[in-house]
Amino acid sequence: MARKVLVVDDEKNIVKGLKFALKQDEMDVDTAYDGEEAVEKAKTGNFDIILLDVMLPKLTGFEVCQQIREFSDVPIIMLTAKGDDMDKILGLEYGADDYITKPFNILEVKARIKAIMRRAERSEKQAQTVADSIVSGALRLDLDGRRAYINDKEVNLTAKEFDVLELLAKNPNKVYSRVNLLNTIWGKDYPGDERTVDVHIRRLREKIEDSPSNPRYVHTKWGVGYYFQA
Repeated sequence: MARKVLVVDDEKNIVKGLKFALKQDEMDVDTAYDGEEAVEKAKTGNFDIILLDVMLPKLTGFEVCQQIREFSDVPIIMLTAKGDDMDKILGLEYGADDYITKPFNILEVKARIKAIMRRAERSEKQAQTVADSIVSGALRLDLDGRRAYINDKEVNLTAKEFDVLELLAKNPNKVYSRVNLLNTIWGKDYPGDERTVDVHIRRLREKIEDSPSNPRYVHTKWGVGYYFQA
């Protein structure tokens, strides 16, 4: 079955080029040209991945990403200005899974999409073979359904946030370096740096901890990495 991709950019030539290139790989491509249209399509389109430009009319790419994360964990790749590290960091802060800088090579875009989809497929297969849960205090991880709960109330984690939490929770008190987490969760071919891990840990704490600055579950081993305290 063809993968569904939503391309969001207000530059029609970029949208046209991406749509043409992705259709060559037999992907089903839909498009949006402003932030509000992107959010509405994301609510109803059941997409496998979203390519999302930062600079958009009506809502910025960051605002779109933030709103989508309220109802979906669909993988999102942000399209950012060349060399703008702040855009990359903010994109991850708002829940993006990856970023590509403009101007980009279409082969790189295709490679990133395929890499994310392969990881998503592996996660789905792993979830189908595991039928148990992890409980620690008020936190419960449903490994089969890939859902997290605090006091039986579901916490909306992105796919990567769940992957990080699951790995740490399955190996309590084992300290993972940022490089180790980056290679294990994102893969050794991921072009991002260790700040990706820090951003996801911070977002994870904000969602599952009563006091993110004084965490109960995900702890920092200063100078080494992160670990889960059961």
